[in-house]
Order: sequence, then C-alpha cells, then structure tokens
Amino acid sequence: MADNLSTFAAAALVVVVTTVVVKVVRWLLWYRSYFLFFNSLPGDTDFSWIWGNVHKFRQLGTDVERLQYFDKLTEQFPQFYRVWLGPLRVRINLNHPDTVKPLLKTAEPKGWIYDFAKPWLGEGLLVSGGSRWRRSRRLLTPAFHFDILKPYEAIGNRACDVMLANIAKCAAEKKSLEMFSSISVCTLDVILQCAMSYTDDVQTKGESHPYVQATATLASLLKERISNPLVHWDWAWALTANGKKNAEMCNYVHRVSEEVISTRQKALEQEGPPKKRYLDFLDVLLTARDDTGQGLSPQDIRCEVDTFMFEGHDTTASGVSWTMYSLCQHPDVQCKVQREIDTVLQGRESDDILWEDLPKLDYLTMVIKEAMRLHCPVPVVSRSLTEPLTIAGTTLPPGTLCAINIYNVHHNPTVWDDPHAFLPERFLPDNVKERDAYAFIPFSAGPRNCIGQHFAMNEQKIMIGRLLRRFTFSLDPSHKVEKKMATVMRTETGMKMFATPRTPSP
Repeated sequence: MADNLSTFAAAALVVVVTTVVVKVVRWLLWYRSYFLFFNSLPGDTDFSWIWGNVHKFRQLGTDVERLQYFDKLTEQFPQFYRVWLGPLRVRINLNHPDTVKPLLKTAEPKGWIYDFAKPWLGEGLLVSGGSRWRRSRRLLTPAFHFDILKPYEAIGNRACDVMLANIAKCAAEKKSLEMFSSISVCTLDVILQCAMSYTDDVQTKGESHPYVQATATLASLLKERISNPLVHWDWAWALTANGKKNAEMCNYVHRVSEEVISTRQKALEQEGPPKKRYLDFLDVLLTARDDTGQGLSPQDIRCEVDTFMFEGHDTTASGVSWTMYSLCQHPDVQCKVQREIDTVLQGRESDDILWEDLPKLDYLTMVIKEAMRLHCPVPVVSRSLTEPLTIAGTTLPPGTLCAINIYNVHHNPTVWDDPHAFLPERFLPDNVKERDAYAFIPFSAGPRNCIGQHFAMNEQKIMIGRLLRRFTFSLDPSHKVEKKMATVMRTETGMKMFATPRTPSP
C-alpha cells in the first residue's frame, strides 16, 4: 500500500513538474517572439532588463530635458517609435498624422495605463471602454448642447471678476503673482458652478484649497507610477508611501463629489426638476435615461463627476496659463489680441465677454490654438488595440498599447515648419485648409475626442479676453518657468507674472 502511494505521489509530481515546465517553455517561446517583434521596431536601443527604456528618461534631471529627449526621438523616428516600459510591457508612441489617424478613427479602449487612474476617476468617460463607454457618451452628450453651454458665459465672467480683483491687488503693489495657481482656482470655481451649481470660496483660499492640492498631487502620483515598472502591480503600489498618499487623496475627492451629489439628489426628490434658468452637468447626470429608461447608478455619477472636475478645470487651466505665458514672450502678439478685444467690446460699460462675442475673437482663437499646439495641455493619450492595426507598413497585434503622443505630433518637424516657434498665423483659414486635420489634436479626435472641447475653448476665450482687457502682462525675470509633464502640462515652480493696468483703446 505504501509503495502504491509513493508511486502515485511520484507520478503526480512528474505531472505537475512537466505541466509547469511546459507552461514556462511556452511562455519563454511566446516572450522571445514578442520581444523580437517589438524590439525590431524603431526606438531607443538602450534597454534595461528591469526598466526597459524608462530608465533613460528617469535619469534626465527635468521634464524639459525629457521633452527634448522625446523631440530627438521624433526627429529620428517621425512616424512612430517603440518604448519598453519595463521588460514585459511595451508602448508604441505615434507621432505623425498618418499614424495617429487610423487609431483615432476607432473607439478602441484606453489601455492598462488608465487602470492606474481608476482609484481616482473610476469607470468614467475618460477611462471606460466598450459598451460602457458608448452608453455613457450617449447619455452625457446632451450636457454639452448649445443650450446648456450658453448660460455658462455669465458664470465664467463672474469667476473672472474675482480673479481680476485679486490680480489688481498685486498690480497696485507692483508685485508679481503666481498666475498658474490663480488661473487654476478660477477654472475650478467655474467648473464647480457649471457642473454642480456649487459655490465655494476657492479663489479666496487659492492654491491652498484642498481640492486643488489633491488633484495636483493625484496627477503627479499617476505620472510617477506609470514611469516606475516596480509599482505597476496594485499590491506593490499600495505598500509604498506614494500609494498610501494616492489612496488618501482619492478618498478626499470622492467625499467632495459624494457630498455634492447627495445634496442635489435630495433636492431633486423633494423639489422636483430644477427651476433655475440653466441646467448644470449634475442635473443632466441625475436625470439622464437610456432607451430602456435606465439611468446612471450612484457609482457611475460619482465617476463622471470626478472625471469632469479634473478634466474641466486642470486642462483648461493649463491651456489658459500657457497661452498667457506665450503672450508674455511675444508682447506684439499680446497687443494685437488686446486691440481685437477692445474692438469687439467697443462702446460697452461692462468688460464681460458675451456669448455673441466669442465667434468674433478670431485672432485670439488663433493664439489659443497655437499655444495649445506648442505647450499641449494634455501631452499624451493612450489606446489598447483589440484588433490588429497597420501603421506605416507595420501590423501591430491585438493587446498592443499605443500612445497618441500629442506633444510629438505638434512638434514633429516633418509636419510643422519651425515647430518650436510661436506663430499664430499657422491657424489662418488658408493655412488650416492645407494641413492634415490630424496634425493638430489638442482635444484628441475621432469618436473618443474630448466631449467638453467647446466648453473649454469658450472658457479660455472668456478668461484670456477678460485678463487682457484689464491688464498687460509680463514675465517676472527673476523667476524661471519650466514645464512639468504629468497627465496635464504644468510648471515645476509656477508661472510668475507682473500685471500692469491698462486703459482699453477707444
């Protein structure tokens, strides 16, 4: 009996060992094929068996140097290039209209990198894919209808009044002020009111407002995790100080969203549909129904609120701030924009930028677009292939992570002449007509483009128009402005400017 058991145990062990060996061999054969295929594609050949290619740009001292590194890769590989994110994961960076176009025309999901944002943003419109994304997109589209957006013009102007008053204090004392944070809290003020009719003294608290701090921290932590393969596993990230900080910040932003949603839900139940003169984003979320009469779940609503709170203020703040930076660098352009604004508002007692003024600000629109090309509020977006995709003669297999590197596309020397120069005339109608539509994609493109892009452009025009109507701006020469590339293009140490009061031209 003992001999039979021993024989059976030995046989079982042989089966287990053989199964494990077979699986390991199969995996090694698969990995060899996987590695050889992707490593044969254009890209940096400096490979580490721990870091992949990531160590190369982690070693660079600043994000400015990293952007210069990406510029060199784009010059060397103008269609696309491969980046190893550790030894097991690879990303294909697409940096030309011809290579981003086939992907952006699809509705492919965002990919595993966006899974790192799920503790923060959940399965909101930015992160979700497939049928969930299609349903959410369909339900949320009415929130950005012309009739919904039009009343937001007044909200934007009133928020600008507070920002301008704060700037006027610094101008009177002839002190420079940190514009990026001033603009950021103003855009947060706007999105709180437009999205949820929620008022708070965010512009009084300024950069110290906990929500501003939380979103900035979450964006930086997300970038840190993406660039460190050692914490790509959830369990490894949870053990780190950064992972614990990430959880703390997520809990805070969720509490803010849930409190506002709960308050509004109770009001709807007690008072019925809102009788105010405009619907906000939360009203649309709470009342949206699909063809079956099914609405969004409480979890869905919170995810969308968190997504739009982030996307609705952070990206716009980046766009406005870097446009102001560009105008400081080019005083002649700033003067030209001011003359256009003065002409549009001629004869008015109020400095408000009205809804009917927005389409008249042609040159300001060109300036904003050129600043977004040059400074890219959202530098990169990603997609994960569910089907084979052929780009530049190479067929990428399903499962491949592709990055639409907007920064690279906007600085590609085979697409743009003198790509690092600030030239608003690039966006004159005749020049736009001759250019590929996928050469300029600050809001992405195709079915997964930014649903709030018209809201963002309107807000930028109002905010920049109000700023330049009241003041002339110049950079503080004692302060160095450097880019910080996270999920949104920020600055390392802020963006200090002097504001000089001006009298509008007659």
